[in-house]
Amino acid sequence: MDNLPTDGTPLASTPLTRAVLELDEYAAGLGWDQPSRLFALVDTARLRAEEPELAGQLGFDDDDEQTPASSLTPVEQDELPTGAPLDEFLATIAWPEAVSGCAMTVERLMLPQSAEESVPEELQRDGAEEKLAEWVARHPERQEVRMTVAVLRDGTRESALRLRAKDSATEVLTGEGLVPGLAEALAATFEE
Repeated sequence: MDNLPTDGTPLASTPLTRAVLELDEYAAGLGWDQPSRLFALVDTARLRAEEPELAGQLGFDDDDEQTPASSLTPVEQDELPTGAPLDEFLATIAWPEAVSGCAMTVERLMLPQSAEESVPEELQRDGAEEKLAEWVARHPERQEVRMTVAVLRDGTRESALRLRAKDSATEVLTGEGLVPGLAEALAATFEE
């Protein structure tokens, strides 16, 4: 526990990791069983310089010394459409140049690796996603997880995973490769 600041949140070594953990805490404050959320990540210094009114509304003053110059500010986007597959929705996104990166929070059910090995073969085929989801939802070893994934234009990635069973800031796992599929889909929103 030596690596925790006095407020109990884990230390973050990069602006992207700080942004991911900030979004994880934001989502945790909303509780579980929430819809997926999409965020633009903007450079805080650029936001202050180019959009001082918006920066003021977000609580950043020009002389705010508590916010590091290299920080990223998450800006929540409109609610995601319901019913649309996430990958199809993300394929429709294009970000303006002022956006440095993007992030998403998503809740899913997952199984431990031992249970994944017992998935019936007929559920592993293309087109069986709905039946597979039902099978996972009924599995006794399933766990609810909230994934927060962020990518920058330069390809840098970071993720945070929070299990519902261990719903605490000190139990959040972070790493760049934890949710590669979602990170790839988010990174594709910056491709031209």
